[in-house]
Amino acid sequence: MKQFIAVLHARNLEFLRDRAALSWNLILPLLLVLGFAVLFSDENRAVYKVGYVGELTQYEQLDFFTTKYLEFVRFDSRDKAIAKVDSHRVDLVINLNPTPVYWINSTSPKGYIVEKMLWGSEGQGKFTRQEVHGEEIRYVDWIVPGILGLNIMFSCLFGVGYVIVRYRKSGFLKRLKATPLTPIKFLLAQMISRLILIQAITVIVYTGCDFFLDFQMKGSYVNLFLLSTLGSISMIALGLLVAARMKSEEFAGGILNMITWPMMILSGVWFSLEGTPELIQLFAQTMPLTHMVNGARAIMTEGAGLFDIAREFTILGIMSVVFLFIGASIFRWE
Repeated sequence: MKQFIAVLHARNLEFLRDRAALSWNLILPLLLVLGFAVLFSDENRAVYKVGYVGELTQYEQLDFFTTKYLEFVRFDSRDKAIAKVDSHRVDLVINLNPTPVYWINSTSPKGYIVEKMLWGSEGQGKFTRQEVHGEEIRYVDWIVPGILGLNIMFSCLFGVGYVIVRYRKSGFLKRLKATPLTPIKFLLAQMISRLILIQAITVIVYTGCDFFLDFQMKGSYVNLFLLSTLGSISMIALGLLVAARMKSEEFAGGILNMITWPMMILSGVWFSLEGTPELIQLFAQTMPLTHMVNGARAIMTEGAGLFDIAREFTILGIMSVVFLFIGASIFRWE
């Protein structure tokens, strides 16, 4: 028992003296609770989602636009808004200018209810009715890009960042310092190794799940593979940046958790961010997982091509270069 108590005491002191790791263990749960409180504590959460194109100014007197439990989302493009109705992601879309028109999916139960609300608030006769007949996207089809993105995120960040910190702590990197190996060569080797592994795993997981669930795939598999590759590179580069100077595994784990949890919640993996506060949407745009998931979802459910997701490719490419450059610049062997 004396030996056991001595080891237990030593490990407790080691953890308590690592103030950075201790702080993250206290701060992270608090931030997560506060984050969920902001996102999900609204007692008047919307039940139906209505999109609109144009300005509401001349129609604000209609009771429909002040009805509780209706969430109104503004779209800049009429075609984009109609596509949302077509895939059941918005229950009804109203085009206000120049001629008031609304679109409804003839197979949407929620759309039927929202249309009745519009008619009941004196909207019948003021708006021209148009129908779309698109097939509803199953939740599994919608969520699978997010699940695959999460797997890539965790594998890349912890598989690279945590491992390099362990290398440094064990003295392995110190021995490499005596060789002609440069930091950029070492980091690139780590990146390519992890990239090959995670892409192989992702292909196997996607193929196996698709065999049983028959995912909806409207776009190109080549485009999807290219996007996942670039997204993986950006995640690996971020993991290398986190591990560039750290020597505490506990602190590195805290930082990686601090990075992964917001991405897991706010990157649109589990639910759409449309209609959430603008500040949250802007914050989500700083996360590589957001652009990877949005691009993959557009390819799989909308048939988007490379030109349609050029923005996601560009942002992920810039993030990869910036993360890798900064990580190589501040990297230390010891």
